[in-house]
Amino acid sequence: MSDYEYTALSWLLTMTVMALLKKLRVNLFFLRKIKSIFVFLILLNAVGCNSVTQSERSQFIDSPKISKSLANGSLGISKGQNSWPKKNWWTEYKSNRLNHLINKAMNDNQNLKKAHNTLEEAEALIKVAEARLVPALQTDLLFRQSRVPYRGVVYSYNQGQGGLYKTSGFLSPFVMNWEIDFWGKNRAALEAALGDAAAQRAEMEQVRLLLSTSLARAYLRGNALARQLAIANELTKIRKKLTLVSEIRYKSGIDTYDGIAAAQANEDIAIRREITTEAALGIQKDAISRLIGEGPDIGLDLFSRSDDTKLQQPVIPKKIPIELLRHRPDLAAALDRAEAAAERIHIAKTLFLPSIDLSIAAGFEGVSTTTQNIGLLSQRLFNSQAIGFAAVPGLRLPIFQGGRLAGNLDVQRADYDQTVDSYNETLLQAAQQVADALINLRRFDKEFKVQQDFVNANEKQLYLANIRIRDGLRDHREMLQERVDVLEAEFFKENLSGERLVASVDLFQSLGGGYDEGPEPGASKPAPELDPITPVSDSIRNITGG
Repeated sequence: MSDYEYTALSWLLTMTVMALLKKLRVNLFFLRKIKSIFVFLILLNAVGCNSVTQSERSQFIDSPKISKSLANGSLGISKGQNSWPKKNWWTEYKSNRLNHLINKAMNDNQNLKKAHNTLEEAEALIKVAEARLVPALQTDLLFRQSRVPYRGVVYSYNQGQGGLYKTSGFLSPFVMNWEIDFWGKNRAALEAALGDAAAQRAEMEQVRLLLSTSLARAYLRGNALARQLAIANELTKIRKKLTLVSEIRYKSGIDTYDGIAAAQANEDIAIRREITTEAALGIQKDAISRLIGEGPDIGLDLFSRSDDTKLQQPVIPKKIPIELLRHRPDLAAALDRAEAAAERIHIAKTLFLPSIDLSIAAGFEGVSTTTQNIGLLSQRLFNSQAIGFAAVPGLRLPIFQGGRLAGNLDVQRADYDQTVDSYNETLLQAAQQVADALINLRRFDKEFKVQQDFVNANEKQLYLANIRIRDGLRDHREMLQERVDVLEAEFFKENLSGERLVASVDLFQSLGGGYDEGPEPGASKPAPELDPITPVSDSIRNITGG
């Protein structure tokens, strides 16, 4: 509505209230005072003096530019809806065990259950807010036993009533209370509840995303560590053989003791690496057990089987969707929170304005001055002459509240500013996470390829060493040392392989993990200070102080 339409509605409200008050025979002087106040407020509405503008609120920032960062990774932007990544993105690793673990986590994880319970609470609050939009109906039944005291108020007017016992019955099958939502306060409360529920729904999707990505990272790192542990075990065995060979050569007088010391030091390094790798693997197992809602024992044999030794690296398309608002659940939740906060600002503004309540009751009332014959009360209560009704329209206009209303409005405005700032920060973090994920993915992909070439070169050296041993040109130590070099290179390659897989998980998470239920990028943002009642509420605040 425009300001002029609100002015007309305000005048109509004034006339309606005046008519109701006349029906109730309210003092004429009081009527004139109320009318004067309303006329004054309407004039203030038209003038709109000292009204807060939208520019005084926190502003939504535009989506950060990220096209050049994508171009550096030979990637483009996919406009419009895109099916990548899919909601079950983890299936791209071709691991049945990982699929099973994530499916179990989606059913048994405690944080996800808590998020679901919070969503149910938010959806229940919608029903509470909806109830304020319709009249409340109830039935009242009351019985009262009383005795009129001597020397009391009733006795002073009618001494014959002194000492009498009275049994009263009240039956009101129809009692209605209704706050007429003239300024949209209750409607705004419903919209705020809907916004909170939408935010909680998106936050639950964010919990799902964090759960699946955390579990995938733990599993992929654990899988790489399991392969590294097997390599570390073999390295330790070879180092022990080299130490034994050095001891034999020393006892035979072929080498000095320095050879034994160097071999023993290398053996100690191999043992420490084996212990460290085993501990790191245990930590990943414990993390997986917790994420799937189980105790640590469930993960002890998690990587004992070798059916997932070759995980597939996901294929990244040439173009990826970058409409973060649509694909990021945390960003959608932040926007929903801001919209709910904007509705609460409207609620706070309506508290400065007059409210109209309507109460209607109809029923029976009967009184008996004896307790000996309860049937007499029944006859008097359920009688056509006992029927009564009351219609009570009420007008409430806050004049002076000691600053309570103003403080409440300031609180809601500050809360809105915080939600907008939170949205902006989430948007910047989202763009950074996409860029960082692409950088790490490119880095580990390049390092993995270089390390694979290094492994191939060492394997070639091992092959040549075996030929030299076969021809009697070198002793067995050279072959063992070349085997150590190959295993050392493979150990580091497995680490890079795991980190490369984890970097792809980071990319899946930064793009929302297949979430596509957010608002469109061009969707309008809330602007609470453009509310037409803003000039009215601010004018009343300037006069009364709220």
